[in-house]
Amino acid sequence: MNQTDLVFQSYGRCCRKDDFFVDFYDFFMSSSDVIRNRFVDTDMAAQRHLLRNGVMQLILVARGMSDRKLRDLGESHNRSNYNIDPGWYDLWLNSLLKTVRLHDPEYTPDLGEAWRDVLRPGIDLIRGAY
Repeated sequence: MNQTDLVFQSYGRCCRKDDFFVDFYDFFMSSSDVIRNRFVDTDMAAQRHLLRNGVMQLILVARGMSDRKLRDLGESHNRSNYNIDPGWYDLWLNSLLKTVRLHDPEYTPDLGEAWRDVLRPGIDLIRGAY
């Protein structure tokens, strides 16, 4: 089985419980006061829904789907719009992997590396739009 298939299946296991997305934001917001402050007035239920779809987009692009939605995401997150600092994507990915480790009962260090390898090109595409 290839890395994208492993990550796709892992994400399916993680998505079984909404706690996955709650825990992700707990980890992500605790990684930086600046990031925590960016979410002060955010509808977190809506934000968790966006995260669920965003991670799926990253995986689907890695599986060969068009990157148009990731390009749109990069545009919305660039310096002229949400102004998401390019350095925050590493904190985002580390928080996501910490959450996967917590929620996927089949997690292994190799699976964690597969997650990094599969998501990195899409994250770099979004970050590059800054």
